[in-house]
Amino acid sequence: MDFPTFGRVVTDLVHDTGTTILSAYREPTLQVDIKADDSPVTWADRRAEEMMRDAIGTAFPTHGIIGEEFGEDHADAEWVWVLDPIDGTRSFAAGCPLFGSLVGVLHQGVPQFGAIHLPVLGELYLGDGTVTTRNDRPVRAQPAERLADATLLYTDPIHPSVHQPQSDFATLLRTVRQARTWGDCFGYTLVASGGADLMLDPIMHRWDLMALIPIIRGAGGVITDWHGADPVIGTSSIAAASVTLHREALAVLSRG
Repeated sequence: MDFPTFGRVVTDLVHDTGTTILSAYREPTLQVDIKADDSPVTWADRRAEEMMRDAIGTAFPTHGIIGEEFGEDHADAEWVWVLDPIDGTRSFAAGCPLFGSLVGVLHQGVPQFGAIHLPVLGELYLGDGTVTTRNDRPVRAQPAERLADATLLYTDPIHPSVHQPQSDFATLLRTVRQARTWGDCFGYTLVASGGADLMLDPIMHRWDLMALIPIIRGAGGVITDWHGADPVIGTSSIAAASVTLHREALAVLSRG
């Protein structure tokens, strides 16, 4: 499979799933259930992933699938799709538009292609590690020259102390020019398109992560865990930024 094929399939896929997700967005009767891991889920999460799985299974019957809501199916296949139907379910359920659908494709375990669809904003980011586009137009990360000029994004102010207690996240917050909780997948789209300089998450799952790697790298950014390790190998944290800021941010975090 090549990048144009991935783009065509994902464009059709997110058009259909986006319609379903938006039908539940800001619906007063929407029920939010809490899963065993304390994360929220709605019928829209589940239905969107079912639709993704059906579409992928029809187009690529030999490919495997890993999804947040329904687990693994042939996860040892040569090509594997990694799905998060709604990344930012808390935002979705609250009526906040900063959520999206994540679709990643692994080839022999390595992320090749990624997509982030922001249905409320009408934006689709596609990346292959070399190029990243937003609605078919190339985007690039635009790094600040130093941390003191940077905009830092994160999802939850409590999570760093819980999941990365040895890091110095508090010092990093004081070092940057400004910090905002424009998080979940939306934060990574801002880094990829030059609207922000640094995005941090202290804990991630495969379905949160695999789509992001080709998008950040395709936009000229760097994405590792908080210790600088390759996120493909396995990680519980993520830092995405330009080359210079990434190195400086990790140096601050490591002081903890």
